[in-house]
Amino acid sequence: MPTEQSLEQLRALLKELCHLPAETEWVEFKHNVDVVKIGEYISALANSAALLGKQTGYLVYGVEDATHKVIGTDFTPSSQKHKGQELESWLLQKTAPKIHFQFYEFTNVDGLPVVILEIQAASHTPVQFDGIEYIRVGSYKKKLREFAEKERELWRVFDKVPFEQQAATENSSAEEVLKLLDYPAYFELTAQPLPEGRDGILEALQADRLISKNDKGSWQIANVGAILFAKKLQNFQHLGRKAVRLIHYRGNSRVETVRELEGNKGYAAGFEGLIDYIKTLLPANEEIGKAFRKEVPMYPELAIRELVANAIIHQDFTLTGTGPTIELFDTRMEITNPGVPLVDTDRFIDSPPQSRNEMLASFMRRINICEERGTGIDKVIFQTELYQLPAPIFEVTDRHTRTVLFGYKAFSEMDKEDRIRACYQHCCLRYVSREHMNNTSLRERFGIEGKNSATVSRVIKDAVSSGLVKPYDAEAGTKAMRYVPHWS
Repeated sequence: MPTEQSLEQLRALLKELCHLPAETEWVEFKHNVDVVKIGEYISALANSAALLGKQTGYLVYGVEDATHKVIGTDFTPSSQKHKGQELESWLLQKTAPKIHFQFYEFTNVDGLPVVILEIQAASHTPVQFDGIEYIRVGSYKKKLREFAEKERELWRVFDKVPFEQQAATENSSAEEVLKLLDYPAYFELTAQPLPEGRDGILEALQADRLISKNDKGSWQIANVGAILFAKKLQNFQHLGRKAVRLIHYRGNSRVETVRELEGNKGYAAGFEGLIDYIKTLLPANEEIGKAFRKEVPMYPELAIRELVANAIIHQDFTLTGTGPTIELFDTRMEITNPGVPLVDTDRFIDSPPQSRNEMLASFMRRINICEERGTGIDKVIFQTELYQLPAPIFEVTDRHTRTVLFGYKAFSEMDKEDRIRACYQHCCLRYVSREHMNNTSLRERFGIEGKNSATVSRVIKDAVSSGLVKPYDAEAGTKAMRYVPHWS
């Protein structure tokens, strides 16, 4: 359901909710407000909605619970405070995980004030408020731990339905589906002719599991359909914050922002436009090492494409309120995505692919946005070596994964850590190519002449001392010495 709704849409939603049966576990009606209890209802309705396969739960103020008659309310959440804080801020602070919820204040057709609190269904773990998980049992709010069978069933739901196949909209008409999705981009990217009629378009989207039909004959857009082909991600309440953010800074700190842009298209529909825009913001280098004597891009385009695609594909969608971010500085580029990696950063180059979002990854591979096998990191390393750039950094925070690409530095400008990191990544790249690193190959990687081989020998010695590389045959003579990664 769209984040921003018109008065007409809200009145239609109110009418629909009021026609529901008295005991509906994903909807609660109230006359006026007990502020402390709102958070408990957010937890209970989010969990119950997930249990019943609903995208959202609703808490409605201004409607009589027994009769579902609209009687009005004096509750105004926009001006309500609790313990000196704005109500919404306080609720968000106490809710874990931080799901999306939104208050709508409006009047019904008779002019009576109504408030609808729309709550995103739990998606990967039960939602708790102030450390306690709640659930609805009939028309009552209860602590989840008191109902073991419901708790087990809720966890079964989380295990059964991947995020990609959960509903981004419910009970949508065909017209709404075509209004929300950039279906021409779908047919163009999949190299299919655009069907003449609406039914043909819907059938193709359904065949790719981007949309589905429910038992009422209405349509549901799956999360994967919205994530890939939304005309505007902000039209989907829980996906708006998943849009890619691009921030351009002046200098090498985050003190001064030149521009900040938030994408709005689905990832597949907007990918090429995003890459083109990044390229327009990046300066070119007139000369890079000995490999180039002409103006070339600051970073290899292939490396940018692979790393942005990786950030999109491997993000953890269960972390709400955060999405992929690309930050451009004068001498580096940082690409960050929510979620810690499923493999150790030291093994990015050689590890088989592991993705939380296999449907998303599969579709992105199908339309040639990312690599068919692996993570494409080997191509990133190859490109940085070709451009004789410092080796990229792969790092993990508590909740995010970040890759840092650096602009050109001469070997003499690289510090010890730069050189060791480049040595290790070069060794890994050679290993996955069924070759071994030696002094000659590393000299070529750094663009160093043969007469300076002793300089490279010191780098290799430092890498061995750090435990990142090891001799392939420790008994080989100095000139025949070859090296492999520590994990081989």
